[in-house]
Amino acid sequence: MTNSVAITAPEGLPFIDIERDFDASPAAVFRAHAEADRVAQWMGPDGLEMTIDEWDCTSHGGYRFVHRDAEGNEYRFNGTFHAVVENEMVIQTFEFEGAPGEVSIEKMVLTDLGGGRTKMTSRAVYPSVEVRDAMIESGMEHGLVDGYRKLDEMLAR
Repeated sequence: MTNSVAITAPEGLPFIDIERDFDASPAAVFRAHAEADRVAQWMGPDGLEMTIDEWDCTSHGGYRFVHRDAEGNEYRFNGTFHAVVENEMVIQTFEFEGAPGEVSIEKMVLTDLGGGRTKMTSRAVYPSVEVRDAMIESGMEHGLVDGYRKLDEMLAR
């Protein structure tokens, strides 16, 4: 089963809402976001290799990773996990190092739908509408769709 991703970016407001169902328990979806070896298997668009320098998905932990394309271009990201509630919620910052200082804060909530299904809802708040729009124009939707498809495949194994 393929679940679609809903991305909402209200006109004039500096946030993006994301909603996606998964055919897996909240515990399995949480582990896929919390454990570095699992994150590296699915996060990001097809065609990019991911290297994780740091991934400490605990309250006050941090992360840093790099995506590399076939030409060797690197895209580096980092942030801090501010609050982590196992199997339920993660609040973190997110910064693309190519645009230093343009940090978003994101909250992901996992809701048990029963029957081994989970709804993930996320809100990312940006410093301005312009920064939010730049994120959308960067190909964010493509990366989410590819990544969540890979996550579905991983969760099914």
